[in-house]
Amino acid sequence: MDSLVTTGLVVLAGILIYGFRAPILAALRRFDQRNVERIAQERSDRGDRFAHYKHTLHLAEEQVEEVGEFTTSDARTGQPVKRYTFEGEQFLTRDEAEAARQRAIIARARQFYEELPAALAHRRKETLH
Repeated sequence: MDSLVTTGLVVLAGILIYGFRAPILAALRRFDQRNVERIAQERSDRGDRFAHYKHTLHLAEEQVEEVGEFTTSDARTGQPVKRYTFEGEQFLTRDEAEAARQRAIIARARQFYEELPAALAHRRKETLH
């Protein structure tokens, strides 16, 4: 009886995998494509002396929130207008909000480089003992 249940479960799993093969294969292809792109990026970074700064900016950009968009009524006309928000501050145009976001990204990256000597010194102390 156990082998019948096991065989049934294996057949059911095979049917499910076959039924969902397109999304599974698509996910595997996307995963493989990201790996190929990452490897190509690593190869190109070996010759780029500014690659470290680019990676730091990319990581800082991931840590900073996106610019939000909302619709509100204009104080003078009462008409609906789009406004943009970043870190709780409202901006009239997306360009102003994006400029504030870029300043925050650069500040975060600069903070990383300011803290780097202390972190490296602490790391050296740990490896020496």
